[in-house]
Amino acid sequence: MSLINTIPLLFLSILMFGVLGNAQLTSDFYSTTCPNVTVIARDLIEQASRSDVRLTAQVMRLHFHDCFVNGCDGSVLLDAALADGVEGEKEAFQNAGSLGGFEVIDEIKTALENVCPGVVSCADILAITAEISVSLAGGPSWDVLLGRRDGRTANRDDAVAALPLGPDSLDILTTKFSEHNLDTTDLVALSGAHTFGRVQCAAITNRVNNFDGINGQSDPSVEPKFLQTLRRQCPRGGSPTALVNLDPTSPDSFDNDYFKNVQNNRGVLESDQILFSSRGAPTVSLVNRFAENQSEFYRTFARSMIKMGNIKTLTGTEGEIRRDCRRVN
Repeated sequence: MSLINTIPLLFLSILMFGVLGNAQLTSDFYSTTCPNVTVIARDLIEQASRSDVRLTAQVMRLHFHDCFVNGCDGSVLLDAALADGVEGEKEAFQNAGSLGGFEVIDEIKTALENVCPGVVSCADILAITAEISVSLAGGPSWDVLLGRRDGRTANRDDAVAALPLGPDSLDILTTKFSEHNLDTTDLVALSGAHTFGRVQCAAITNRVNNFDGINGQSDPSVEPKFLQTLRRQCPRGGSPTALVNLDPTSPDSFDNDYFKNVQNNRGVLESDQILFSSRGAPTVSLVNRFAENQSEFYRTFARSMIKMGNIKTLTGTEGEIRRDCRRVN
């Protein structure tokens, strides 16, 4: 990875302390207690991605879906266990049947427990593997700040309320991000993660076949030829779990093609296209900037990932270090 794609550690330290006011997370948190944590995680992500090209996008998405629901505490990884007060965020509408990457997180946790038991949190594993996944797909690298601890609960209803939905309006998206102190720039930059990965037809069927509840109606913001492509991939009455590339241009690479697609009215999700189709919105100029300058997108994305990774973190003696990421101790 070239140096231009790496955010300097000093800058990140200033950003985190000056803007977010939380100096408890540090990039060298495991330097003495588990110094090979990143190497171990990278090796296993690389191995798993060779057999499933979708893996890097799936792992990146896990970190996002974790942080947006009551903070970056590894709660998205918990299996439902009502006896322990865990409802399970995996069953939330935005997650059910669509989240992936859990198995490789389990493998990483097992490997880390073998060499440094009780040290590395599942929440930190998600932060580490998100950066690794973006980097492996050709995107930027950044110094991951660490020291999170794991939560002991998960809440399905909170996940439904907090996570963005494909049909969300720009106002709703902005509100969901601002509730985590993420601004419009963060919204657009983090949406750029849709430059790789897949989405189920269930998320776009209404947009292309039943827009506004009108049978046969489509979202007028979709470019006509692209609309026909989406309708072939997700026909009326077709499988809701069929997969569509979020970035039809370079579906497995992390680049700025997502923004170019949106400029051309070829955003797959309504919540993607609305960033550019909302006339006069501040998101439009950001889409244009990132489409024109990939390096600027990379720098901004890395900064936004660091901000997101600091949402309501548990540190010190808060929470726990899970032995198994799927269940509380």
